[in-house]
Amino acid sequence: MITRGFRHRASEKYNAVAQLRRYDNKLVSARCTLQSTISQRMNRLTMTLPDDWHTHLRDADALATTVPAATRCFGRCIIMPNLVPPVTSVALALNYRQRILRHQPVNSDWQPLMVLYLTDNTSAAEIRAAHATGLIQAVKYYPAGATTHSAAGVTNLERLDSVFATLQELGMVLQMHGEVTDPDIDIFDREAVFIDRHLTRITERFPALKIVLEHITTHQGVDFVRHSHSKVAATITPQHLLYNRNDMLVGGIRPHLYCLPILKRNRHQEALIDAATSGSHKFFLGTDSAPHAREDKESCCGCAGCYSHHAAIELYAEAFDRAESLHQLEGFASHHGADFYGLSRNPRQIHLTRKSWQVPEKIHYRGTEIVPLAAGETLHWTLES
Repeated sequence: MITRGFRHRASEKYNAVAQLRRYDNKLVSARCTLQSTISQRMNRLTMTLPDDWHTHLRDADALATTVPAATRCFGRCIIMPNLVPPVTSVALALNYRQRILRHQPVNSDWQPLMVLYLTDNTSAAEIRAAHATGLIQAVKYYPAGATTHSAAGVTNLERLDSVFATLQELGMVLQMHGEVTDPDIDIFDREAVFIDRHLTRITERFPALKIVLEHITTHQGVDFVRHSHSKVAATITPQHLLYNRNDMLVGGIRPHLYCLPILKRNRHQEALIDAATSGSHKFFLGTDSAPHAREDKESCCGCAGCYSHHAAIELYAEAFDRAESLHQLEGFASHHGADFYGLSRNPRQIHLTRKSWQVPEKIHYRGTEIVPLAAGETLHWTLES
């Protein structure tokens, strides 16, 4: 009886171990299947069609290059108004929009979202007229002399409180190039000084005013946006995620990485990467793509600006992939900006495949050429056509 009882218990134990092994094998198999699925998913990304909340298309014959490039991976683009002369009125904005749409590819439903250029003389009445069109989404603040074609910009922000009050009332967005231009302020400190000197006051005085701090470049910019009220957000460019000032200056000057605001130290770059990949609704895509002919960049006084629309979403995918945060790319590129501007998200989707390719060394532009961002470099994500 003792022997039979022992054998019975041993048999039960054996069966239990065998059952556990079968269960473990199934678990391993399920884990392998899940890992394979994740791997396959990370080799192909499907996401809502993105928008670009800050781009420069230029004008005239430049539009033949810039508009088709803008439509390749974006549903909508916020169009910067710093033309010569600047887009300071409703009439100028609507005329510019028509010139842009003439270059829209056939069967494209891409939309240019227009912006007024803020000056010392902008009136509340002009802001109301802009809002009434339904086609002008924002007003852009440039400090006079801060960047390309900004000579007509604002010289005294405090004079514009009545305009800010009108924007707040209407729910329109104030886009801010957040730098001071005082000659005694170091170019690498302009953003931090602007925040301390101007932006803090504006956000406190107008707590319901929607503000986008454009193309932030510093950890101070990230911290300010993070800790401000929900009406304050920021755009981040691909160049500020992928490069820092060493990339521009070490071993020789690389003029095609020169932009304003200028590339900063790597600790600022790391803060931007952390913000972009955090999933916070306060940060979203704004390329600041800005074409300049090669000869205007490679000169004794080169222009500021990086052209990125040739590979915009691939450049962002590269940055997010390096940060192991591809799962956050869709929110940053496709959701947060639309939500902040109060627009519906795009209904269509795009697909990216993990496939290496080399960025062209040059792109045809106005009878000459552009050297695009990351020219000659290898990117590892490709937009499916």
